[in-house]
Amino acid sequence: MTTRTTRKPVGRIAFVGAGPGDPGLLTRRAHDALIDADQVVYDRGVPEQLLAAVRAEVKEEAQFSLAEGAPGDVANVLLSAARSGLSAVHLVAGDPFGHEAVIKEAQAVARTAVRFEVVPGLGQAEGVSTYAGVPLPGVRIAADVDDVAALDFEALAAAVLKGSFAVAVDAGDLAAVRDGLLAAGVEPGVTVAVTGDGTGETQYTTTSTVDSFVAAALGFTGRVVLTVGAEVAQRDKLSWWENRPLYGWKVLVPRTKEQAGAMSARLRAYGAIPCEVPTIAVEPPRTPAQMERAVKGLVDGRYAWVVFTSVNAVRAVWEKFAEHGLDARHFGGVKIACIGDATADAVRAFGIQPELVPSGEQSSEGLLAEFSPHDEVLDPVGRVLLPRADIATETLAAGLIERGWEVDDVTAYRTVRAAPPPAEIRDAIKSGGFDAVLFTSSSTVRNLVGIAGKPHARTVVAVIGPKTSETASEFGLRVDVQPPHASVPDLVESLAEYAVELREKLATMPAKQRRGSKVQGPTALRFR
Repeated sequence: MTTRTTRKPVGRIAFVGAGPGDPGLLTRRAHDALIDADQVVYDRGVPEQLLAAVRAEVKEEAQFSLAEGAPGDVANVLLSAARSGLSAVHLVAGDPFGHEAVIKEAQAVARTAVRFEVVPGLGQAEGVSTYAGVPLPGVRIAADVDDVAALDFEALAAAVLKGSFAVAVDAGDLAAVRDGLLAAGVEPGVTVAVTGDGTGETQYTTTSTVDSFVAAALGFTGRVVLTVGAEVAQRDKLSWWENRPLYGWKVLVPRTKEQAGAMSARLRAYGAIPCEVPTIAVEPPRTPAQMERAVKGLVDGRYAWVVFTSVNAVRAVWEKFAEHGLDARHFGGVKIACIGDATADAVRAFGIQPELVPSGEQSSEGLLAEFSPHDEVLDPVGRVLLPRADIATETLAAGLIERGWEVDDVTAYRTVRAAPPPAEIRDAIKSGGFDAVLFTSSSTVRNLVGIAGKPHARTVVAVIGPKTSETASEFGLRVDVQPPHASVPDLVESLAEYAVELREKLATMPAKQRRGSKVQGPTALRFR
């Protein structure tokens, strides 16, 4: 009888290009390889913001380590992991085969029986030049360079005569690049753009000439991208990344991480750097009996309507449903009303379409304006369930009662003041370290001031609606932005419009007045 021994399955290796830095530029294949990885070895050139985004999505047990040593050493680390049955990834900036060391690693792995793949990434030079607003048509030279001595300066000089080129190098090598270009016959006055933190939140581009770009880029560190030639002039019209309305603005978002997601994403789309600071912590009600009776009443057909005033209320009801093994089918026959698009989306996420979402003002008053009075003939069940926070106002319940409805006003959750943020954030709030703060409710105003202090007078204050504006004024804050429609998208859009108006005003101000203007952050700096 032959006995077979079961071999431990061998893992695999992937050399993955991270692209130029913006996490959104990771390819789908790169994302999938990272999600499946057990071990990630990364280069120093991979930006921290991209690493943070990757860490947030990979397996909890995945190991991260910095790639150190010669190519053979890194290859051995990858092979050791693969031979242990793990999936190993070497994450590199730009494209894997844009780095001589990574090519040598792949060659070392290829000499073994371990499977490997190479996932291309957008090169840093090519990607950053696009983010800087410099097209590279015609003769395209876009190279990520690890060793400046290997650069073909004669070819670069020829490219300048026909258009432009881009190279990604270490900031410490800029002087060597300048000397090489001048020695190859490139005219000293040819235009050069140097971009630092390419595709990142603080990308910055300085424009000068071949003979002066080293001095112009003083203070740049890490990898930078040089674009050289006539096409640099197109930055005036094509610099889209750095010209977004809120580019570089540090914006305080006083909401919990769960609530802040959509707002932070919109702010980032406009170029802002959001900082989420929870001001409210959500806790279960002290006595669950009310919610228990409410859930039983929903199942028994006691209610004609459920009115949700917040995402937290939706979550509280569904958590209680889950405890009892219930699902969306048990809402059969009950109509749903929601205040606000975010609340309505939370209901839809559970497979239910709300019957009523105010088309006008997203508030209790807006809902009451569209809520039909109780009719004994049309509405044989005349009771409304109103699950909400323990500190909710009486406006909605009173308005429904006036319209002939019986109301079960149930405490679905409690809101308590969150713990104070770290000292550095508190200092930034009080000293003007934030360019703007967005308030989405009166409680966010009260609680932020309570746990961190009042925002500096220089900080732009944006509020979601009139009630929040009143509370901000009560605390001595000057309200700069209030959207015509009370919603998170409109709030962010209104802040972006305000930033554009502010930038236009600053552009026409004398320098002395600019220094005393409300915003001393990135917008003002552009005009100094």
